[in-house]
Amino acid sequence: LLACIGQTTAYAENTPAERGMVNLQTEVSREVQNDEMRATLYTEQSNKNPTTLANQISQTINAAMTAAKRYPAVSVKTVGQNTYPIYDEKNRLTTWRARSEIELKSTDFRAMSELMAQLQEQLQLGGVSFNVSTQQRKTVENELLTELTQAFKQRATILQTAWGSSGYELVNLTINTENQQHYPPAVMMARGSADMMEQKVATQSVEAGNSRIQISANGTVQLKP
Repeated sequence: LLACIGQTTAYAENTPAERGMVNLQTEVSREVQNDEMRATLYTEQSNKNPTTLANQISQTINAAMTAAKRYPAVSVKTVGQNTYPIYDEKNRLTTWRARSEIELKSTDFRAMSELMAQLQEQLQLGGVSFNVSTQQRKTVENELLTELTQAFKQRATILQTAWGSSGYELVNLTINTENQQHYPPAVMMARGSADMMEQKVATQSVEAGNSRIQISANGTVQLKP
């Protein structure tokens, strides 16, 4: 894991009442290997009878959920289902179309890849993404908090020395640990011909890549005479 400390900015208030008050901002970050894999798979079918269509969708999704239960390291949930009518050029109802989607999530990439390969025999792959798991993110953030505190104190000491102050007192400090989840672009796979759909899908190797975790601090110190 590679760590780096970002630039720090500081400025002093000019009003007499706040003379000696200095605002500091600093940040630290670390590049971390993604350890969580997510994938969405879906089925999209058509039928003139909406009830028959609903049963077809349910059977396909239920079979996928049953298959997923054989992989306890992988969590699975349904994330959406909708049905809508299809009309012809004369605005006459011709058929119904439905789509249902599930999401897989796991830190076990082998199990995920195997399950995805099985499910793609009946479902279409909507996308794959990688990110840092909640557990690893919290661990890294806790480690970065120590680095952030040291960086903040170091900058305050530099200012204290530069201005010939005898010391400083921390007035307030706000730490921001919010990190936006970054998901690489979705990897799409289109369904092929009927002959291709009958073939088994090979398990794919994956490269998770890295993400950057960053935390920042904003605070005020009072320089002593």
